[in-house]
Amino acid sequence: MRVDGGIGFDLSKATEAARAAESAGYDGIWSAETSHDPFFPLLLAAQATERVELGTGITVAFARNPMTVATVANDLQLASTGRFILGLGSQIKPHITKRFSMPWSHPADRMREFVLALRAIWDSWATGGRLDFRGEFYSHTLMTPFFNPGPNPHGPPKVFLAAVGQRMTEVAGEACDGLLAHGFTTERYLREVTLPALERGMARGGRRREDFQISYPGFVVTGDSDEQRAAAAAGVRQQIAFYGSTPAYRPVLELHGWGELQDELNRLSKQGEWTKMGEMIDDEVLATFAVVAPPEEVAPRLRARVGELVDRISFYAPYASDPQRWRKMLADLKGGAGAAS
Repeated sequence: MRVDGGIGFDLSKATEAARAAESAGYDGIWSAETSHDPFFPLLLAAQATERVELGTGITVAFARNPMTVATVANDLQLASTGRFILGLGSQIKPHITKRFSMPWSHPADRMREFVLALRAIWDSWATGGRLDFRGEFYSHTLMTPFFNPGPNPHGPPKVFLAAVGQRMTEVAGEACDGLLAHGFTTERYLREVTLPALERGMARGGRRREDFQISYPGFVVTGDSDEQRAAAAAGVRQQIAFYGSTPAYRPVLELHGWGELQDELNRLSKQGEWTKMGEMIDDEVLATFAVVAPPEEVAPRLRARVGELVDRISFYAPYASDPQRWRKMLADLKGGAGAAS
């Protein structure tokens, strides 16, 4: 089991955060694309570390094109001496069309083609062969020596894909090196929906499970006092409610018989009732999505819940907490090996 951490968005602290994560024993450091660029912190982390893998979780693919992403990913693979993981995600239609002013159609098919285009570009650079990728959504047929960076001595970066729905999960299994499971994923959904979809995709792509990684950000509610645990629960309830309001994630709730909850959360989100949305996440829903436990019990409960299903795990804790607590849980999760005290 590999355990991953985050780097944050403050570039002035990225170097220090990366060194601290590597020293603590984390196996990977991930940077998200929300209100900041996901690549810049990882470039600083690459210069400050030697061992940890560095990944984007996620880069919004459809806000860009395969050539620009291929170039940045290739540069980060060089800078990190082969430790970069390109984590891609589709986002949802309103963000792509209204925030990024980019086209949206057939997201799973488009994403499959996006990844195949990346691989064609990297292969052209590696071999010097002609670039001739012609798809329904992307076409790349021009690569002159002036714009060709040449072979990457570390090979192409791994590509992970964020997916919740079955079609996008199948694309991950067919064309990618790993799956970035969403935090809004339950153990049951992983077993009954995600893994079967991955297997279908792998069968189409001729891929093997042992060559593939599943990364899982597990919601955690913990604390040393009643006040801390209450604050943690409130933060996680709010995050679950936010995700639950998104129609694309409805199948997760429906699997548990909570489809009507999605309707209500979506209605309240349109009214800006964010606090009320969090209050609708009862204890049963909370415990289904999150490990709710004292600090010393978090690691064994995470292992019991998803240990046999996933290859990488990170702590999803949308609330203020002591970093030392997570270092202790890291050591517990890794069996005490390779982690600082």
